[in-house]
Amino acid sequence: MNDVSSRPQSNAPLPNADKIPPASGARLPGGRLLLGASLVLIAFNLRPVFSSASALLPEIRSELGLGDVGASFLTTLPVVCLGAFSPLAPRLAQRLGTERTLLLVVLLLAIGTAIRGVGSVSLLFVGTAIAGACIAVGNVLLPGLVKRDFSDRTALLTGLYTMALCGGAAAAAGLTLPVEHALGGSLGGALAIWAVPAAMAALIWLPQVIGGRNTAQRSNKRVVGLWKDRLAWQVTLYMGLQSALAYCVFGWLVPILRERGLDGVAAGGIVSFSVMVQAAACLVVPHISVRGKDQKVVNAALCVISVAALLGLLFAPLSTVWIWAVLQGIGQGGLIAAAMTNIVLRSPDPLVASHLSGMAQCVGYLLASVGPLIVGLIRGWTGSFAACGILFVVLGLGAAVNGWKAGRASYVKVKIIDGPTANAVWLCSVREFSFLIHSLCFFESKLNSRGSGSCNCTAASFLPGSTGKSLNSVHS
Repeated sequence: MNDVSSRPQSNAPLPNADKIPPASGARLPGGRLLLGASLVLIAFNLRPVFSSASALLPEIRSELGLGDVGASFLTTLPVVCLGAFSPLAPRLAQRLGTERTLLLVVLLLAIGTAIRGVGSVSLLFVGTAIAGACIAVGNVLLPGLVKRDFSDRTALLTGLYTMALCGGAAAAAGLTLPVEHALGGSLGGALAIWAVPAAMAALIWLPQVIGGRNTAQRSNKRVVGLWKDRLAWQVTLYMGLQSALAYCVFGWLVPILRERGLDGVAAGGIVSFSVMVQAAACLVVPHISVRGKDQKVVNAALCVISVAALLGLLFAPLSTVWIWAVLQGIGQGGLIAAAMTNIVLRSPDPLVASHLSGMAQCVGYLLASVGPLIVGLIRGWTGSFAACGILFVVLGLGAAVNGWKAGRASYVKVKIIDGPTANAVWLCSVREFSFLIHSLCFFESKLNSRGSGSCNCTAASFLPGSTGKSLNSVHS
């Protein structure tokens, strides 16, 4: 088996480089089992936000009065949050410790999911944004934890937690609409009920926080050169383009099948079955990937299978829909697992894995957010989903090319040096987020036909050295 530890390390940092955050102590077999099970349960809760809204999208549009653009932004918003908040994950873990960070993330995820059920359009978007931010941090930390605590079982744990990701999506896709019917047509109840498993995951994760040592360590180690490394960008683009396909499925496949003539429960059942097949593929693909001398063929072949299946679901007779659902599950589930496996295999140690995961998911998910947004816009412009086939082919081709290059048996070329203190890095991150908020405000005002195009946000005025002035001059 060609795993990370057996690969050439000519470009790897020294073995004694700081690992951020450090393990919370030696894991006994029983404790290691509980840790692994807890990680899988957390992963299960990182996808229902996407597929639960998709299953109820027609009901959300009719009950809350969302148009095509509003529906597109609802399916796109959590994916944007995945990209926007991913860079915060390593810094939060460095400041608070990985265990405490994950506990905070899962608790806030439960709160954000519950807020979505209040019955207000604004709170629906606010709850979705909170949940998306929490999912972003969880997504980034999971590969680093696998690298840190299960370096001898990388393929198994990667397969299990990616399988759990798909399982959460499948459960929400297949059960949300029946739950809504069981609750007497309560849209809010069907959306908010997914806060329950998130709260349960927080309780089960709590022993990792209580029983751990001082996991927060403000190390001054910094990864340099990652954003200039070609292999890192190929891993990132592969993650982003395959994620764009995945979130097109999570956000729009149920509406696509319903528009083709299936009722809501049948469409949700088909998507749920397809995502369950994804879960099985997630468990198998990492083992196949690490057994070869590289992952090039596996990465590219999965793109071909996924796109062919999506085209079948769009255009093939409905009598064959189950065949295409199975193929789509194999392709898309394999892509998710392969992308996560690439992050681990291209990293020489947990510190680099955490930062590569942050880069891949920051840029990757911002890129991925374009997919479901364009699908919604195509539906609004043309009145059907047929033209989405062109989008799926373009995304699949880009993913295949970058997956082939990202599958090379090599490490990203980086250096680990002394860097800013945790406080300085945290302040930098807050400033970056503040600038993002100002930018969103500015472009929103530009899109408002009755607006003046000016941005008067002063959200960053609390920061040291901030003038609290508008960023109009920066944007212009």
